[in-house]
Amino acid sequence: MIETGYVRTMAAYNRWQNDHLFGIADGLDDAARRLERGAFFGSIHGTLNHILWADQVWMSRFTDGPMPPAKTPAESTGQHGEWQALRDARAAMDGELEAWAAKLDPAWLRADYRWFSGSQQREVSRPRSLLVAHMFNHQTHHRGQVHAMLTAAGARTSDTDLAFMRLPSEP
Repeated sequence: MIETGYVRTMAAYNRWQNDHLFGIADGLDDAARRLERGAFFGSIHGTLNHILWADQVWMSRFTDGPMPPAKTPAESTGQHGEWQALRDARAAMDGELEAWAAKLDPAWLRADYRWFSGSQQREVSRPRSLLVAHMFNHQTHHRGQVHAMLTAAGARTSDTDLAFMRLPSEP
C-alpha cells in the first residue's frame, strides 16, 4: 500500500504544517484559541490537543511506547491545558514521528497489527501500512478544521498543499 519514503514525506509534511498552524495560533490570545467554534473537537486548542493525542496513541502502538494519559477522544481535548505545554508536546511528537519514519523497516510496514480498539470495543487487525496512512490522514483532516477555525478567527493562513512543501534538496 505505502512505502517508507511516503512515511518520511508525511512525517516532514506533518511537522511543516504543525509549525505553520501553531505559529499562526500564537498570534491569537488564549480566549480565541479556546473559543467554541462548532468543530468536532470544539476549539482550536481542543482540536490541536486531539490531533496530538491520536498521534501519541498510534505511536505508542507502533513503538510499544507509553499511551497518553487521556483515555478517550473526548478526554483528548484537555490533555494539555496550557498553550505552551501543548506546543512543546507537539514539537516533541513531531520529532519522534520523524525519527521513527527515518528508521522504519519496510518489512514492519508490510505486516499486520492487532490491537484492542476502545472505540470499536473489540480486537481489530489491519495492515500496518493502512494504519500509518490513517494516522497521517487523521492529522490532515483535523488540521484542515484548525485551518478553517484560524481563518474564521481572522488569522492569515497560507498554503497547506503537500505539493508546495519545501523538499530537502531545495535551498
